[in-house]
Parts: sequence; C-alpha cells; structure tokens
Amino acid sequence: MSKKFATKAIHAGVEPDPSTGAIMTPIFQTSTYVQEAPGVHKGYEYARTQNPTRIALEKCLAELENGTHGICFSSGMAAVDAAIKLLSQGDEVISTNDLYGGTYRSFTKIYSRFGLGFHFTDMTRPENISALINSKTKMIWVETPTNPMLNIIDIEAVAAIAKAHQLLLVVDNTFASPYLQNPLDLGADIVLHSATKYLGGHSDVVSGALIVKDAGLAEQLYFIQNGNGAVPGPQDCFLVLRGIKTLHLRVQRSCENAEKVARFLTEHPKVAKVYWPGFENHPNHDIAKKQMRAFGGMVSFTLEGDDFESAKRILSNTEVFALAESLGGIESLIGHPASMTHASIPKEERMKTGLVDSLIRLSVGAEDADDLIADLQNALSI
Repeated sequence: MSKKFATKAIHAGVEPDPSTGAIMTPIFQTSTYVQEAPGVHKGYEYARTQNPTRIALEKCLAELENGTHGICFSSGMAAVDAAIKLLSQGDEVISTNDLYGGTYRSFTKIYSRFGLGFHFTDMTRPENISALINSKTKMIWVETPTNPMLNIIDIEAVAAIAKAHQLLLVVDNTFASPYLQNPLDLGADIVLHSATKYLGGHSDVVSGALIVKDAGLAEQLYFIQNGNGAVPGPQDCFLVLRGIKTLHLRVQRSCENAEKVARFLTEHPKVAKVYWPGFENHPNHDIAKKQMRAFGGMVSFTLEGDDFESAKRILSNTEVFALAESLGGIESLIGHPASMTHASIPKEERMKTGLVDSLIRLSVGAEDADDLIADLQNALSI
C-alpha cells in the first residue's frame, strides 16, 4: 500500500515493540549486546555499529525521502563530514556560493588542508557549474533553498549536469525538509539533513543524516559512519523520531505563517528587501513551484540604509521571536547571519551573495501569525 506523507511521517520505520507492545520505539540505552557464542547474536554487536533506536530512525528517514538507506550522525556537520570523506586527496567539489557558514568553514579551513579543492559559484544559473568542471571534479554540493538568501537551485538541471559528467550530487535539504522537497526524486545521489532543525523540530536535539537509494553508496557511508564513530545516541534518535511524527503539521503551519510575515515586511517602510521563495518576483520562483510543495518557513530581510545598529535594535527587541542560532523549531527564531551563523565567511565573500550587514533571518514557527507580525511591528518601531 502506497502511503501519503502524513501517514509516513507518523508510521515510517517504526513498529510496536515486540517484547511489550509499546507503540513508541524504545530507547535502547546500551553500549553492547550479549552473544550466545562468538558471532552468534541477534543482529547487534556494538552500539557504535548498530542500535535498534537508530535503525528505526534511519528506516524512517529513508522512507520520507523516497530513498532506500538512511545513515544517521551526531550532527548535521558530522553528516557533511561523512559525505566529503567519500572523496580522495586531489578531488574537487563545486559548491553553491550561498551556503551555511559551518559548511563553508569546513570546506575552506579543514578539508582544503587535506588536498581537496572547492569552487564556489552562483548555482541559480546551472551553466555556471558546467564552466567549473574539470578532470578533478568529483562532487557537486547544493543547498536549496540556500542559507540565508533563500536562493532556489534547479535540482533536476544540476542532476543532469552531474550525471553527464559522472559526478556525485549532494543536496542539503535542511531548509525544505522532506515534507516540501525530495531531491532523490529529482536526480540527487545523496540528501543531507541537519536533523536538529525541522526533523527534530523542538530545539532539543542535535543530529544529522544522509539518505541515498544506491546500495553501493550506502555501504560506503555505513563504513564511514562506523569507522569514524560520529553516531547519535539512542536518546537523540528517539527525539528525532518523536519530532518527525508532527513534521507535516509543523512545517505546514510555518509555511502559512511565513507567507503572512513576508507580505507584512514588504509593506514596511523600514524594510528594503524581503527574501521568500513564494514571491513571484523571487529569482527562480517558477523552479521553487516545480520542485517544492510549498515555499518554506524561512524569511530573510534587509533594512533601508543597511545599518547594523538598526538591525541590532530589532534583534534585541522582539518578544515572541527569540534571538538564537538554529532554525526549524516549533518556536520562531530571529538571527543575524553576518555575526552569527555565517560569521566564518569573509565579508567580501558574503557581500557578493547579498548577505549584507543588516540582513535578518527569521525561522517562522507555529505561533499565531498575528502575534508574530505584532512582535516585528513593535521591534521595527523602536
């Protein structure tokens, strides 16, 4: 029986516990498993390698992304690390030039020291990717929508380029979540999530995941997962499984609220630009309509005069929006990418992508939209 997303979110990968009938997946808080004889066991030997709570989450994520294998990690950055470790010294990656600051920092400050090369380009025009491909290119790295400018990249078009050149295509799907977008269906090889964000959804867990539908690729990633040991604990896996059960409800409400907030901001005299993929004049809006089911719960905006002090006043004077790192929780967050999530990106590089000093990023949660708008109205008036 083919199930729709809401049903999968609640039931994918989980079964009642056979020993008790518990409807929630138990937290198997153990480091090792008793064997009847050497090599004779129930499929579990050591918790870094296998844990029943983690396996339930991995199966769930694979089903949500229409993949065959999920591989879970202790953070989103640990998932990034595992994907990059598919490469060898001398290999090169082409990445979007507007991406999460932590990913950019790892690419330029860590992996480059080990002989990997990285090229950053505007992927809203796929032809920019083709111009950078050479004999050393082995991977294309996409975020869409991007963080924090919410640029939309045509996954299907990039996948065609990747396939033509036999390159791996990794798509960070954190901002969209599987509820809004499924990159494997559009030709991606690997989908990446910071499960800390929409998947967990309650700002109480740090976790990451990769999802694939190629058995050989999955085998390589499981080897890296076990060999490097950056695995999530069973409590973390339980919290993400718990969060996923309401993913469709939370993201749908966030999308509805984000549209109302974005439209309010466009009318405010102190606001210069509003970035939200649902606007018809947003670059690649038609692509967003094609590959996403809705336009997401993230909104970014800049201020007239691009004044950092004015931005700080807004950031420090909201009551419903909490000033904090991260995104995708049920509560609304406000942040300043230039000094927070993207502080590791040199100013001259972030300015090229439009990430100016006054840019404010909103992760719009599930509160009442009228209260969110009133909160921003008050902060903007101070």
